[in-house]
Amino acid sequence: MKGTAGELYVDDGGVGGLPVVFVHSSAGSTRHWRAQLEHLRTSRRALALDLRGHGRSELTQATDATVEDFASDVAAVVDGLKLARFVLVGHSLGGAVCAAYAAANPSRVAGLLLLDPASDGRQIPAEQAQGLMAVLASDAWLAVVEEYWAPMLAPSSEDVRAQVLGGLRATPQRAVRSGLGALLTFDPVAALRAYPGPKLSVVTAHNQGPDAYQYLVSELPSLNVEPVTGHWLQLDAPVWVNGVLDRFLATTS
Repeated sequence: MKGTAGELYVDDGGVGGLPVVFVHSSAGSTRHWRAQLEHLRTSRRALALDLRGHGRSELTQATDATVEDFASDVAAVVDGLKLARFVLVGHSLGGAVCAAYAAANPSRVAGLLLLDPASDGRQIPAEQAQGLMAVLASDAWLAVVEEYWAPMLAPSSEDVRAQVLGGLRATPQRAVRSGLGALLTFDPVAALRAYPGPKLSVVTAHNQGPDAYQYLVSELPSLNVEPVTGHWLQLDAPVWVNGVLDRFLATTS
């Protein structure tokens, strides 16, 4: 699939029903959604894309990407596949990307499900944000990101930790910098308030700070994760997440 920053990889399958489009986290890929795609494809079309520079998608963009740039990847896929209306599911960075797309295209989004969406990076002090971007441009970037992610992966199994960290190490530095840096300027509050359709934020214990979406947007319903999981809840508790997904999809049309 042709995007604005190179070819985009799409995992598309299933027939019937309202399509569901999945968008992964920073340094993630379509592989993070295997359990959800397999679950949904028994009764409907479900697809996932690799954002620019992630997984099997290209990155020809010379500058750092914004959340809106990543949202244009979603646009390229749904337009290319001629999907008129669909449900968006996003994890972490993917949650911000889905919110940005839904705000710009509310009539096409039948529902917005956010799995532990990224916090509002605008709340980070400017000096700290500049320091983060400098580190992400340095040779120390990988060690710093792994250290930052360690607490969020602590409850996860060895297999999940290996999958997440393997994906991080396989993602180009520029793509990781773009993904994390994009969150520093994105306004999730305006985006979520601009989308009037069904929406739900599913929140882990690692996303309970004052900059979390559920505290910033009062009209955003939230659901705390019942099992003990890390940030990558769809990998840690796929059966539970599939149940949440089914219940949310029942509210969309």
